[in-house]
Amino acid sequence: MFHPLPLFIGMRYVRSRSRGFFVSFISWISMLGICVGVTALITIISVMNGLESELRTRLLSPASHATLSGTPERMRDWQSLAEKARTEPGVTGAAPFLDLQGMVGRGQELRPALIRGIDPQLESQVSDISKHMTAGSLDLLVPGEQRIVLGAGLAWTLEVQIGDEITALVPTKAAAGEGMLAGIDLTPRIQTFTVVGIFEVGLQEHDTLLALINLSDAAAFAGTEGSPAGLRLKFADVFAAPSRVGEIARTLGGDLETSDWSIENASYFRAIGIEKKMMSIILMLVVAVAAFNTVSALVMVVNEKRTDIAILRTVGLTPRSVVAIFITQGVVIGWFGALLGCGLGLLLAFNVETIVPVLERTLGIHIFDPTVYYITQVPSEVHWPQVIAITLTALVLTVLATIYPAIRGAATEPAEALRYE
Repeated sequence: MFHPLPLFIGMRYVRSRSRGFFVSFISWISMLGICVGVTALITIISVMNGLESELRTRLLSPASHATLSGTPERMRDWQSLAEKARTEPGVTGAAPFLDLQGMVGRGQELRPALIRGIDPQLESQVSDISKHMTAGSLDLLVPGEQRIVLGAGLAWTLEVQIGDEITALVPTKAAAGEGMLAGIDLTPRIQTFTVVGIFEVGLQEHDTLLALINLSDAAAFAGTEGSPAGLRLKFADVFAAPSRVGEIARTLGGDLETSDWSIENASYFRAIGIEKKMMSIILMLVVAVAAFNTVSALVMVVNEKRTDIAILRTVGLTPRSVVAIFITQGVVIGWFGALLGCGLGLLLAFNVETIVPVLERTLGIHIFDPTVYYITQVPSEVHWPQVIAITLTALVLTVLATIYPAIRGAATEPAEALRYE
């Protein structure tokens, strides 16, 4: 005989066709609900992973993974600091920068802007801004020529094109002891720049605020005597930046301040993280409801099999074995639905970029309208730890759902069940 016996009987109950239609219907609905819930959860989480990755890529295109900042005196020898930083494990590039908060304008039109001084020859080590140039080139930012590269949104707002001149304004601090308002930004510095390039990253924060000039022009503009504000670093692994930048700062000298992409863009990724958690909770509740539908199906099976249970008990089957029978039946139903949902979810997640265009053509809609969004395709990125966690959670829920019906079946009294047979 097949051993163990409870597993054999439980599998027979799963395959049994003599069960009532309603019981079978509830079992199939439970299995289908688990399958749909797991499929939806894996697919949606993968799409949100893809959106997060796409957002991270666009945010870091003109930026860097981490920054090291110091006083003008500390950064005067930035070349040697950059060379040392490049020798650190995991660092793939280092370049100087100098950020100035100010205004840019043409005529009477003034707009707030982040004016960033860069070294055009080293910028490609830490950012991909050159890949997003729609006109002109970063190489045109020649020292002393007073040239500027604007974001597409900023250029559109100011109605400027290549070759036009714009005015840049940055505040300077009053000398100590000059009146009651000493130390407060009072006197602005004004420079005229010629537009030699336009870039478009695809994020409003960069395209409407960022302007690039040569590092030497920025240093002269800010009065730092040629010193940058710090170094921007790029890592082979972007997720290593938050932990590694502090170690590098200590290696180069403890007087350097550090920052990284997870701090500078914390609000974006916190919002996405909250959305992912809420979607996971909501969809996991769908899986839980479907899993606990198994309870009602198994309770009805227990009521239907009371006579069988009584006969098995009279021939020596223990209550523990009866529990194992119904747990086997519930687990097979739930696990089949969970594993099928996992397979379908992965199939959809890996083929989202193919399936979505077909649906858009069939339904005549645009999920991401290209006239509104920079991201025109639905991205997807499968993270295996998440897939495993979702599937295991669904499997655990199905096991928990079988406990009550199984215990109820084991509590059947043989004499009571056979009294009227």
